[in-house]
Amino acid sequence: MLSVTPAGAEQPPSPKEQDWAGPEALCPGWLEDEGPDGPEDSGDAGDATHAYEGLQAALRHHGLPPTRDRSAQPHTGFGPLDMTVCILGSPSTFLPVLLEGGTRCPGAMVLCLSPSWVTRVPSATSPGAWSLLVSRGVSFETGGHSTLDAFDPPRRANYVTGTLVAGDPEGGWVGEVARDLDCPTGCSAPLAHRLEDTPLARWVLAARAGLPVPPTLAFVLGAAGHLPAQLVAPGVKLVRLEDPQGHEKLVQEEVGAFLGGSAMEPYSQVVVRPAGWRWRGTGARSTHGKAEVAAVAQALVARLQGLREEDSVLLEALVPTARLPALPPRSPAPRLPMALRICTLVCRSWGNRPQLCQVACAVGRAECPVAHGASLPQGLDSSLQLWGVVAPGQRQALATRLQVAAEAAAVALWAAEAELSAGHRGGARARTDLLGVDFLLACVDDTLEPVAVSANGQRCLETCLLAEAMGRAVGQPPGDLPVSLAEALLHQAQRHLVEGKDILLIGAGGISKGFVWEAARDYGLRIHLVESDPSHFAAELVQTFVPYDSREHRRDEEHAARVCELLRARGLRPDACLSYWDDCVVLAALLCQRLGLRGCPPAAVRVAKQKSRTHQHLQRCRRGRPPPAAFAVPCRRLQSHGDVERAAAAVPFPAVAKLEFGAGGVGVRLVADAEQCHRHAARLWRDLRDDADHPGIGLGWGNAMLLMEYVPGTEHDVDLVVFEGRLVGAWVSDNGPTRLPAFLETAACLPSCLPADRQAQLVRAALQSCLACGLRDGVFNVELKLGPGGPRLLEINPRMGGFYLRDWIQEVYGADLLLAAVLVALGVAPVLPARPTPRTHLAGVMCLGSEHGATLGAGGAMATLRELQSRGLVRLNRLFEETAGDGEYEEPWLSVACGGATREEARLRLLGLCQALGIDSPRYPVEHFLSHFK
Repeated sequence: MLSVTPAGAEQPPSPKEQDWAGPEALCPGWLEDEGPDGPEDSGDAGDATHAYEGLQAALRHHGLPPTRDRSAQPHTGFGPLDMTVCILGSPSTFLPVLLEGGTRCPGAMVLCLSPSWVTRVPSATSPGAWSLLVSRGVSFETGGHSTLDAFDPPRRANYVTGTLVAGDPEGGWVGEVARDLDCPTGCSAPLAHRLEDTPLARWVLAARAGLPVPPTLAFVLGAAGHLPAQLVAPGVKLVRLEDPQGHEKLVQEEVGAFLGGSAMEPYSQVVVRPAGWRWRGTGARSTHGKAEVAAVAQALVARLQGLREEDSVLLEALVPTARLPALPPRSPAPRLPMALRICTLVCRSWGNRPQLCQVACAVGRAECPVAHGASLPQGLDSSLQLWGVVAPGQRQALATRLQVAAEAAAVALWAAEAELSAGHRGGARARTDLLGVDFLLACVDDTLEPVAVSANGQRCLETCLLAEAMGRAVGQPPGDLPVSLAEALLHQAQRHLVEGKDILLIGAGGISKGFVWEAARDYGLRIHLVESDPSHFAAELVQTFVPYDSREHRRDEEHAARVCELLRARGLRPDACLSYWDDCVVLAALLCQRLGLRGCPPAAVRVAKQKSRTHQHLQRCRRGRPPPAAFAVPCRRLQSHGDVERAAAAVPFPAVAKLEFGAGGVGVRLVADAEQCHRHAARLWRDLRDDADHPGIGLGWGNAMLLMEYVPGTEHDVDLVVFEGRLVGAWVSDNGPTRLPAFLETAACLPSCLPADRQAQLVRAALQSCLACGLRDGVFNVELKLGPGGPRLLEINPRMGGFYLRDWIQEVYGADLLLAAVLVALGVAPVLPARPTPRTHLAGVMCLGSEHGATLGAGGAMATLRELQSRGLVRLNRLFEETAGDGEYEEPWLSVACGGATREEARLRLLGLCQALGIDSPRYPVEHFLSHFK
């Protein structure tokens, strides 16, 4: 229920009265007198000491040790690659996030309780902006430990947010400190006031998010520049008044038209109330029947007398909570009408996408307002059961609909913020990263529907964290809320950390790597590209283009020395060096070694790059449980036909013959006996001699082959992020059956169809294989087979996964392999989802020029695919500008994928699309290729 109380206090409470409203509800014992000695502080020692004592009480409540004071021995040595997430103001709201952040990135989360603990200095990178330097703060470590630290020199903040004072026009000292910063800033007083502006919020929610809102008639004074000139949205109307006096007739006309309009037909009561940040929580409202037109107009006129330009007076429908068939009563006592308010919390997650973090509900009497802090929160599922929604499927459907609505609301509100000038946002980098949207559960056209009521910046956060804490008190396992919020804040800080960094990139690749240039621009990276093709299209997209022919990779030592000379001649001193192009990974490792940059040892990359050496090395690694040798496959190197006979004596048939340094599945073939191997090797050595014969598949290393035992089972890719030998992130994708005897990829899906324990086997095998080869820092792609006996290694690619993998992982899980690779190369452990939950399921099929070039080029099928992609219905990953190779040396030309809420939905959508467009055929049976994904 919106609210149905008589008019309350006429004046909003003062900022001082609202400053500490409610923290004791979040942290029992907040107002206890006892506590350890707090920090000494000048200027606002009383406020800082009070907040410090509150922090200690909250730590005691969580069963955590008190904060240790280490400020007498200042910390030194913080540099430009040290991450600092600065939380300003009251510790109550963000304490669970600080604790979780301290576990994920010890020392990175710093709580500042006083404005004297930070300094604003002119930004060296953003004219007109300020850098925030932290000289003192409470740092959080693993296990809930906290320390009061001094920093000399001060630490530079990479991300800033905090607790604004709700009733202060400038948000208190937090709003002043956080204004006009050069780093991402997750809050500002101007944006908080916009969220509290009910007419503006409802206009955005209705007009841009397409959500139902309570029918609303809003009166504003003068220009009201914070509102759009033409505020038009379903159910929302704005009336501008030049003067609050003498508008009785206009008010009566507007009230009559509003109450008699079609939008008000379902409702019998209305509320008159002032709105705006000054009126938050005052309860100043009156309730009327819809037929009481004169009384409603009189109440509005009375409210307009004290109207200010930043305020508004609202006439809104009183939307009752949907009345559902009640469960059989447990007692004959009459049931009173109740109201349900649903609070949702959305954070700005990976890729600036919205992520619903938690839902909490408040229940109260229908005749009283159900406001934040007025009652203890409860879960959505139990609330729906209380309302009589018995069927689990119906409750799940409502929860899904609510998630879609909340995330759509966040997208719309963020887009509206992005259109504002820097001054109106509180700074060029200011934005709302944690957003609350409140809903009512109403009955719209005989259907249960979430109706969006309002938005806020902190109230939903406090309510959801309270619900989380209450669950722990009754033995519920820790929820994901603090984890999600801490990851979101740390991720934004890491994005800022890489801005302006000089990255030496070795090899540009083709059109399939075009995402790199867009991502580099998005992250603010300065790319210095070394590329063999002097006319490569990327030359115009990078900071520095260094043409150098390194295609003969057997001379990579010489190439590394020459590239270093070219860099010195240009005065380039990169912060990191990496390559995502298969041919150039060894050269990149050699350059890292020569330039003193972080990277894997060249010897380790050579072992991984050469497939036979990989398996032979692992066969010697016999420590562990199981040892890495358990994942290796018998194989032999082939450089001549004599090698074929020797290999045939050691490798059982059927076997797989392929290029030693190959990529993309080119030239890989199943051979039944030595004679077939001879014939295949003869053709390959004749047709593929050097890089000019088929660029990009490793012929710059020569055309040696290997023969390896054929491993039955399903094929999978495991993409790993490893930092200092520690697994940071892992994603498993499945491949469909290939068109034997060739092994060119046909189809794939993400997330994997495998159960969790089988995925864990693959991840463990991939990680142990990489570590055994010496790959301890980087982003790696590992191809494995999984049979009844467990995983077996096919090959290790010591670089980011190719084809569609980066795009798919980012779409499904939000994590960006490219950003992770840059962070590892800079020496920073990437923050990735600790509990990755897929947002969607993807199933894709590869298209070949020989099979589909004519089909997709005729009749506008390719144009249809592009149109579907623009509408978000398919995902296209163009792998080559034109079809690559022919016959048995052909590479996939295009990846076409469809998404769905389930794997089966994605698979059926893709199958239907392929049948409609002619991608499916007897020669290319897509249904068979997708059969592993059922």
